[in-house]
Amino acid sequence: MNLYKYVSDSINEKLGFKANLETPKNRDFGDFSTNAAMVSAKTEGKNPRELAAQIAPKLQELDFVENVSIAGPGFINIKIKNDFILQNAVAPKQMIATKPLTIDMDYGAYNVAKSLHIGHLRTSIVGDTFNRITKFLGHKTFSWNHIGDWGKPMGLIIAWIERLHPELPYFQDDFDPKTPVDYEIDEKELNNYYPSASAFAKENSEFQARAQEIKAKFQAGHPGYFALYEKFLAISLRTMNNTVQRLNILPFDYDLGERNAAKYLEPVEQILRAKNMIYESDGAQVINVKRDTDTAPMPPYMWRDSRGADTYDSTDLAAVYCRKQVDNPDRIIYFTDLRQSLHFEQLFRAADMSGIYPYDKFEHIGYGTINGKDGKPFKTRDGNAAGLDDIIDIANEAVKARVAESGKKLDDETIKIIALAAVKFNDLLHDVKSDYIFEPSAITSFEGKTGPYILYTAVRLNSVLKRANGDFSKPHEYALTTEERSLLIEIMDFEKTLLSAYENRATDMIANYAYDLCQLTNNFYHNCPILRDDIPTDIKAGRLYIAKLAFDTLSTAIDLMGLKIPSEM
Repeated sequence: MNLYKYVSDSINEKLGFKANLETPKNRDFGDFSTNAAMVSAKTEGKNPRELAAQIAPKLQELDFVENVSIAGPGFINIKIKNDFILQNAVAPKQMIATKPLTIDMDYGAYNVAKSLHIGHLRTSIVGDTFNRITKFLGHKTFSWNHIGDWGKPMGLIIAWIERLHPELPYFQDDFDPKTPVDYEIDEKELNNYYPSASAFAKENSEFQARAQEIKAKFQAGHPGYFALYEKFLAISLRTMNNTVQRLNILPFDYDLGERNAAKYLEPVEQILRAKNMIYESDGAQVINVKRDTDTAPMPPYMWRDSRGADTYDSTDLAAVYCRKQVDNPDRIIYFTDLRQSLHFEQLFRAADMSGIYPYDKFEHIGYGTINGKDGKPFKTRDGNAAGLDDIIDIANEAVKARVAESGKKLDDETIKIIALAAVKFNDLLHDVKSDYIFEPSAITSFEGKTGPYILYTAVRLNSVLKRANGDFSKPHEYALTTEERSLLIEIMDFEKTLLSAYENRATDMIANYAYDLCQLTNNFYHNCPILRDDIPTDIKAGRLYIAKLAFDTLSTAIDLMGLKIPSEM
């Protein structure tokens, strides 16, 4: 039950006008408060406190209200009856949206033949959690891993392999795809090709030109380049799948990127040319997306570069066209680095101007960076930029060290589950647009606002329920303690939190909710003994019911964050 919505709707109906309902941090004086009297006083020309005294008796008539009090200049505090809370607190379940939407979500954005870096961590975690929340609320989603598999990096990688192995037949213009070639690529070696080629190209103009030439021929269908590309593409897709499993994110509905989008370039170009949107500038073909109202620079959108090759811009626009044809979504949401904001503003404008997809149906959710204690982008001990696997490995080692210090013995799988929770919860805990500090020893603590603390609370609850091995049915009558009451109200706030997280595109809300729920759960656990021998049967039954509700709610929150609950900690 969404307690907030129920109370708000009931009050509005009772008063005959819309009143603002607030949830105070300190609920000692009331579970909710409203400034209805203060708002009405302005229009009716009355004293707010006097008007509050007239409104209070009306609210007292509502059958779920325990008492109503007036505070300050005219705030009205409302306390809910214990029986109402007990009878209406329920575990979360899959919701049915009133107006279900179809939403395309673009996150992941992994690259072929390039190691996944620290930036991929945020897009994967935030995108996956938002996807899970959206599905839970009853909307239809399609997740796209828009792979970098078509542009400049492909030219650089193929050119680098040519430099290393010029004897291979792939580089011949008359290469026959049926020709067997004795050449295998090592996965670790492949990950070094792009950074090596990129660095070399900056110092060698001939190599840079060769890579550009290869890129254009590759995109035109050169059989040898394409055969070589297919070889390292298979390795990359396998690596991506391992990453998806390691991060415990939902499998992507589409692992399709620039190469797939390139199939739609021709119909998109026909649309653009029919509207005279493409013009030539310094040998390149571009689209003017600047508006008369712009005060900041707005560069043209690059359709083709001066060498006639497809661009990141052109395939992104073609990808929008593809998604419109394939999914026909009500919204398209991108999760990428904040630094790509300009690109997406250009993309949205180009799609809107061309009639391919409306501007107001796009969203770009940009995320901040993950930094070290020095405030600079996080790096490994050897000073190199951290890869995604590095981050997870570092967290694993930190958890192992902490478990060893405590004298506990946990198996490797449990260590992995705890470490992943530490990394993912720490990411989700922060506003997606903000930068944050990655400190392994802090995020792996079993106390405080951490993933391990969340899991520990769930494990503790589960242990109680297993030991009870009894009936967890709802009691008909039960006198709630302050701790039990607070926990049940928090459970009834779950739906409201989830809706707010979705509407505000704020995945940090689900993480902070999980922490608050754990705080109240542990307070309940410490102050309300459950299985002790001296606890009366009726009280034990009531507390087991509350513990089961808390576990089910926390489990749902944990699942929505893409975490797992270990069997022990």
